[in-house]
Amino acid sequence: MTHITRRSFLKASVAAGAAALVSGAALPAAAAGAASSAVTPAASASSEAEEENCLFSSASVTAAALPQGGWQGQPTFPDWAGYVDDTLAMNGMYTFYGYSGQGTLYICPAAGVTSFVFFINNHKVDTSKMAGGGTWAVDISACTVNGLNTFQIGCIQPAGQTIQVFIPYPTVIQGKPSDVGLNTAVLDAIDAIVSADVARGFPSAQMAIVKDGRMIYQKAWGTVNAYNPDGTPKTDSPAVTNDTLYDLASNTKMYSVNYAMQYLVTQGQVKLDTKIADLLGSAFVDSTIDITYSGYDNPGLETVKQWKSQLTIRDVLRHQAGFPADPQYYNDGFDQSTQKNAPGVTNVLYSGAGGDEATRQRTLQVICMTPLMYQPGTKTLYSDVDYMLLGFVIEQVTGTRLDDFLSAHFWQPMGLTHVTYQPLKHGFSPNDCAATELNGDTRDGSISFAGARTATIQGEVHDGKAYHCMAGVSGHAGLFASASDLAILASVMLTGGYGNLSFFSRNVMDTFTAPKIESAATWGLGWWREADLGRPWYFGTQSSSGTVGHQGWTGTLTFIDPAEHLVVVYLTNKINSRLTDTAASVTQFNGNWYTASTLGFVAQLLYQGFKSRAGSPDAALDAMLADMASEHFKLVDPGFTAGHPRVQSAYALLEVLVDRACNTLRPGPHAYAQDALNLLDPVRDADELAALRQRL
Repeated sequence: MTHITRRSFLKASVAAGAAALVSGAALPAAAAGAASSAVTPAASASSEAEEENCLFSSASVTAAALPQGGWQGQPTFPDWAGYVDDTLAMNGMYTFYGYSGQGTLYICPAAGVTSFVFFINNHKVDTSKMAGGGTWAVDISACTVNGLNTFQIGCIQPAGQTIQVFIPYPTVIQGKPSDVGLNTAVLDAIDAIVSADVARGFPSAQMAIVKDGRMIYQKAWGTVNAYNPDGTPKTDSPAVTNDTLYDLASNTKMYSVNYAMQYLVTQGQVKLDTKIADLLGSAFVDSTIDITYSGYDNPGLETVKQWKSQLTIRDVLRHQAGFPADPQYYNDGFDQSTQKNAPGVTNVLYSGAGGDEATRQRTLQVICMTPLMYQPGTKTLYSDVDYMLLGFVIEQVTGTRLDDFLSAHFWQPMGLTHVTYQPLKHGFSPNDCAATELNGDTRDGSISFAGARTATIQGEVHDGKAYHCMAGVSGHAGLFASASDLAILASVMLTGGYGNLSFFSRNVMDTFTAPKIESAATWGLGWWREADLGRPWYFGTQSSSGTVGHQGWTGTLTFIDPAEHLVVVYLTNKINSRLTDTAASVTQFNGNWYTASTLGFVAQLLYQGFKSRAGSPDAALDAMLADMASEHFKLVDPGFTAGHPRVQSAYALLEVLVDRACNTLRPGPHAYAQDALNLLDPVRDADELAALRQRL
């Protein structure tokens, strides 16, 4: 009787079954027997040999020195978990985070090891070269996948010998949209919208996209300083490049305080439930003064001091500490009771506006003096003071100024040359930086205080507390970066490290990005979360619920979607423009009216291009852009003139529609463009209407 191995029998049975399914025939009950009788001993031996020799031929195994640094993991086999119980299978396997097309493992067999088996994602790797006592670098890039990868080490001979594996973190490599299955039609649409807005008066923007560990898109639009102080266009300003630095405003909070705090918690140097008073000393409580805040009950100074004595790092990260949002310590004419600018009223929490180190230290004293508005934990009030305070906490713990700590632990080791505080003190010129407000801190002359800046702000942090009180280095604002470098830095939140640099444990990242409470799931510890469509104006409606990120007042956005292995950084300097009407608002700059300033439109369009969305996005984009134009015109007040920036941006969207109609044979864009002309006012928009009709 012919001898058939169990392995050959199963392979033949599967083959017979597959053939039957392909042909549509029913599989007879005796098919297994028939299939097995067709397998000869020679065929069986051949197939087994083929399987045993089906090694991961693309793997490059080379002798190497073990790099210095931290690791995503460094398990020792067998029994990497350090124990043996009924969970037998796990002891020879280890899972790590990686991306398709990149990855190296360092294999270190003990000196006595003579043989072992090694699989990466079920691909067998030739271990015959990996002699015991050496360190072997194994290039696994040909079989890694995006997300979780698993390797298996076993059958170590002789028994009792061990093998240690060192696993670096993935990095960001250069790539193309096609590498990650992104349809470039969505990028073209985003480009068209921003370009049209810039042509109609929007200052500038910059964007970088990292997906699946690849930098797949970098783009810059506009000029570094679009306007003269009087609001006339500035014609001699250089163009923005991918290296231009942008004032990140509150995006600083995540990449300074949160990164530093996540690192310190991972290292065991800080515990989230440590009391602030235990770190900063009794003055944090004892120096508190009494202020009755308008709209808030004053429980009495002793109660407020008791609240502050119990305040923890976790409370502050949650923006539930009780501090006011913006007490303007630099403004000598600010009413702390009403939290409003009030020339002639003495600011009882004035620290100065010198912008030097002495003022910075006085600001810490003033923060300690600041009473709470409400009992910690009873509400959420987003406050800059929270992150100014945490910046000082980090400095107390580390004995290092915040910017020096971040540079030494993140920017320099990662090779990031376009992330910094105080760019003008670190080798950058004003024109290396996108300008912000045209007339300093004065809101086009409508606000004044001692020490206010009056010239266009370029290369200095715009935020008053960061500039005047904190010498440009604060946990709440002050960081400058290019979109590309910030995207690389943000990618650490997907993995916890970079190359052989270990920053955050998975547990710590999960803690910081989890909902701080079910009823406020759009907040983590500092991070803003998408949750259940909770922040669509930033992260769109198609991002995963676990998407995190932050926004900055100057017009900046970052978001990180772990489900898509995606980081998007979109930076603008929308406040590099005049105020629309100083009598109506001292925060509504002309740049705020444009589609390019809304930030969330980027995510909304981008997700349409992912390969997980079946089919071409072209027709859907045609309809979406038509609806965007229609919705934009709903926001146009009938009293707006043709020169109003809201109207100019509406014109820009119509021009995008008409461009699509003129550059395609698809009928949709033509119909949408024709219909969109009906949105125009025949009197106010007569010139635009005539120009668009002529093009169509």
